[in-house]
Amino acid sequence: MREKKNIIELTRVTRDEYRALRKLPLTVLTDNVRSAQNIGSIFRTADAMKVARVVLGGISPVPPSPEISKTALGAEESVEWRHVADAVAEVRRLKSKGMKVYVLEQAHGSVDLRHLGRVLDRDAGSLLVVGNEVNGVDQRIVDMSDTVLEIPMHGVKHSLNVSVSAGIALWEFYREFI
Repeated sequence: MREKKNIIELTRVTRDEYRALRKLPLTVLTDNVRSAQNIGSIFRTADAMKVARVVLGGISPVPPSPEISKTALGAEESVEWRHVADAVAEVRRLKSKGMKVYVLEQAHGSVDLRHLGRVLDRDAGSLLVVGNEVNGVDQRIVDMSDTVLEIPMHGVKHSLNVSVSAGIALWEFYREFI
């Protein structure tokens, strides 16, 4: 029989122990993501995948927020984060410091996310940019990117929810870095 684990068995580390863990050389930037629940979900996935930090850009909601906490379940307190008013300027700044910019978007010339390992620069810090629920990532950020990553879509719908897409991409980055 496969008995489910209880909450004690699922407890891995304390918040302070988590903060001291070595993180992936990966930052996630949300470019004007509107939904606090999406932000909370991104925090929760970032916590699970040991992402170094989350940068909340533009209109992206910021903690403290009951709506973020509803889906983050405390991850907004374990994952390092900050807010920037201008995501475009932040991408420009991080790129100038040598960070490689990976945009999750549907674009001509994009790389299938399943092939991340072929384009990932493991010697540089990585920035994954995810975008607004309606408009996606700002075209100026797409233009600055080193690589545009795309999740293959095969159904009637042309896209996934931003937090789901971010989760899929973060899993792929995690697999490549671990």
